[in-house]
Amino acid sequence: MNIASPSHSESRSFLKVREENTVNVSEKTCHNIEEKKLQQLNQIICGDSVAELKKMPDNSVDLVITSPPYDNLRSYKDLVKGMKEEYNGYSFPFEPIAAELARVVKKGGVVVWVVGDAVMKGSETGSSFRQALHFMEQGFKLHDTMIYEKNGSSFPARRDGNRYSQLFEYMFVFSNGAKPKTSNLICDKKNKWAGWVPWGKKGGTFRGKDGELKTRTQKPTPEFSPRNNIWRYNTGKGYSATDDEAFKHPAIFPEKLVEDHIRTWSEPGDVVLDPMNGAGTTTKVAVLTDRRYVGIDIFQEYCDIAMERIKIANNTVKNRQTLQKLEDRKEAK
Repeated sequence: MNIASPSHSESRSFLKVREENTVNVSEKTCHNIEEKKLQQLNQIICGDSVAELKKMPDNSVDLVITSPPYDNLRSYKDLVKGMKEEYNGYSFPFEPIAAELARVVKKGGVVVWVVGDAVMKGSETGSSFRQALHFMEQGFKLHDTMIYEKNGSSFPARRDGNRYSQLFEYMFVFSNGAKPKTSNLICDKKNKWAGWVPWGKKGGTFRGKDGELKTRTQKPTPEFSPRNNIWRYNTGKGYSATDDEAFKHPAIFPEKLVEDHIRTWSEPGDVVLDPMNGAGTTTKVAVLTDRRYVGIDIFQEYCDIAMERIKIANNTVKNRQTLQKLEDRKEAK
């Protein structure tokens, strides 16, 4: 699996964004001066997520993509300064994080919350739905409930059991207080009736509400339409990530999943945040897709992995820029 290369116009836009990132803050435009307060820009921060989010200014983030340590599958208990209590029933400080995200995410900005439920005492916990409802109480709109289907090896369901194999996680897409300010839907669903015009709407006339006779026209069905909200990705080594560093973390989500969300809900130059950054898939893909990033994680080991993956991404970008310059020279001749 490879991260898709940007188009020629995207590459030019990316070069501009990279140049802006090297300019001293005092030399930036008024729009960028506002972001001077966001000192964490393009950084991997090792620290407590809530404490670090509190340092970020209001309305400074365009997109959040994260996968929290849900239920008891990946618990922060006993790992954070000896804390042994749960956080109001959660295994990480969910409610304070949600409150901070409501503050730092711009109006119309999006939070993609990738989460699942553990099975305890024969019942799914349902914590993913409780989290979704809490986000809505914080003022977020539940824009879409999407499914991340895992197409990879898994332990088969027990023949003497009573449950089917669990092969998906939820991807709750929240918009902050309004509809998403950016929505670039991916159109890769091939239409069977491409080029055809729906029956009965090919043409003709009709009388409008104002009484005037009007001509009806109907565009042919396009070759591709937006995909549905169940996204399937190959998982495992050789699929989830394009580098080996990622697999030093026990639970990563696919780079392609992150890329698809970044391209859908943000534009080049936007700020992408992962407050539970783990191995740094979100921040790596942000670099590869021309976005700026902030990654936070409490474990130094994972922060080191994320920073190494940023280096890999930056090398990829440099190679891409070199190829772009060579293409520009050819066109100029």
